[in-house]
Amino acid sequence: MIFQSIKMAMNSILSNKMRSFLTMLGMIIGVMSLVVLVSIVNGATRSVTDSISSIGTNMLVATIKDNKDKPLSLDEVEELTEYESVKYAAPYSTGNATAKYERNSESINLYGTTGSYYDIRGLSLARGRFLKNADVTGSTLVAVINQTAAQELFGQAQVVGETLSLNGYHFKVIGVLEEEENTIGNSSDRLEAYIPYTVLSKIVGSSREITTFYISSSDEESMDAVENEITKYLYQRFSYDSDAFSIINSSTIMETMSSVTDTMKLMLGGIAAISLLVGGIGIMNIMLVSVTERTREIGIRKAIGARKKTILMQFLIEALLVSIIGCLIGIGISALIVAGINKFMSAFSASMSTDVVMIAMGFSIFIGVVFGIYPAYKAANKPPIEALRYTD
Repeated sequence: MIFQSIKMAMNSILSNKMRSFLTMLGMIIGVMSLVVLVSIVNGATRSVTDSISSIGTNMLVATIKDNKDKPLSLDEVEELTEYESVKYAAPYSTGNATAKYERNSESINLYGTTGSYYDIRGLSLARGRFLKNADVTGSTLVAVINQTAAQELFGQAQVVGETLSLNGYHFKVIGVLEEEENTIGNSSDRLEAYIPYTVLSKIVGSSREITTFYISSSDEESMDAVENEITKYLYQRFSYDSDAFSIINSSTIMETMSSVTDTMKLMLGGIAAISLLVGGIGIMNIMLVSVTERTREIGIRKAIGARKKTILMQFLIEALLVSIIGCLIGIGISALIVAGINKFMSAFSASMSTDVVMIAMGFSIFIGVVFGIYPAYKAANKPPIEALRYTD
């Protein structure tokens, strides 16, 4: 009986192709809205998560807002590694300089730090080495540059051992970093150089006092312990003033991003659900028209013995098929849109998951049943005699 009802429903849909397509259009648009929007959010979430993961999920960034006329020293930062849960600690300061090599001159971003910064941020070297403690204590004029700086200033990546002028000071290039992409705080088209923390103030004329430093824990599980220990230390160090400093926990950022993206998914899913509901109303309206048009057919079928549940099943299956076919077309178009986004937008990647497709399919089936039940019930309850007397 079900197979026969499906066959009759398909014949009815195909006999009015344009009307059937227009009926499905609401479902197509609703499913496209749901799948494409959630796929974009998934892609954005993955991009941000990868960026945060690339800088490490076991990292803390401490910023001194008010040093109480007692600046934090380099030795104090290094002593933080004596805590059992602290693996690395490194000061961090930034500045700008004019970099020159022969006739080439470019503005470059300078980062003053120590050797531990390399491990905290998970950097990778293409050539040479990173800063060492001896470079910092001896205020050695050495620099580690990124790929962009090597290409823009030297025209090649094989630059270890070359001399680079930074604001008139001659630095020896001791290393070149691997090219980084989609990393928070870095840009592939920006010239960057890492120099000893003790040298930066001399180059850019800034203060040597430490206002920012990075810390990494031995593992992600000890992040809370590290944050508590550093918070307690700084609280005591700066006269028990909690407003004198701030600490950013990278794992907290990850949790916050996850919460934000989940909320966005729910919001966008709700908007798409409204579109699907509108599509369901369209299905119900057309099915009511179809029931009216086929009143005599219903009367004849009842006259030859068709039961109410048979008529109910026929029209319910027809509404369900319209909804499912519209959903499948919407999913197909969504896949093409997502593929187009991934092809033409290299900086962004949308991610179409099986879960969202299954949700769209399930919701479409639900819409088909809910909005098809009333027309089907109306058809099943038509009196046979009145149905046979009906004329257009």
